[in-house]
Amino acid sequence: MKKHIIVLIAIATTLACTSQLRAQSINLFNGKNLTGWHVDVPQMDKDSNLKGPFIIREGMLVSLGNPKGHLITDAVYQNYRIEVQYRFAAKPGNCGVLVHASTPRALSGMFPQSIEVQMMNKNAGDFWCIHEDIAVPDMVARRGPKETWGGTKGKKRRILNLTDGSEKPVGEWNTMVIECLGSSIKVWVNGDLVNSGFDCTADKGQIALQAEGSEVEFRKVQLTPITKLSD
Repeated sequence: MKKHIIVLIAIATTLACTSQLRAQSINLFNGKNLTGWHVDVPQMDKDSNLKGPFIIREGMLVSLGNPKGHLITDAVYQNYRIEVQYRFAAKPGNCGVLVHASTPRALSGMFPQSIEVQMMNKNAGDFWCIHEDIAVPDMVARRGPKETWGGTKGKKRRILNLTDGSEKPVGEWNTMVIECLGSSIKVWVNGDLVNSGFDCTADKGQIALQAEGSEVEFRKVQLTPITKLSD
């Protein structure tokens, strides 16, 4: 009898923990509208008739690519894992997920201060430093000479990923997972670890999606708070 009670307690505890983990996850995109987000598109300051580049279509969040700019969360997040399911539905192109975003239009009058996780076709998982910085193993090989590093215009802001072979063909759905904990950032594309950085100069901020010239469809943007890095 005691054995059965212990088993039942163990099952109940497991179910409670699983339920708690599920409850922690936040769908940043609700499938209906852009509640919880705001658009920052510099060209729209000059022309109020311009149509925003972020729309809802058939339950998906779509970045039309132009005019260029960002869709930014209203809230600030820290210590989390974000899962993004996306595809270039028509042709390969460029986009990105920006984490630890803060000062708007810090670079080139458009890009917010942040670390960009690249989604550009065949380059998914590259880091781009935008008035922030991050370190990775083999920095010189992946970024260039140390004296050229930086997060401002004219500096070597790009840090190459570990593999360019993780993306699916254009038209198929990709899953990108970005894990931010303390000063570390890890990135997986379709299950492959494609980048891992440390000593990031920021550890919290808003999250942004880009409109950068290409149409991209998102069917999932889900955030889960974490307390421990994954292997």
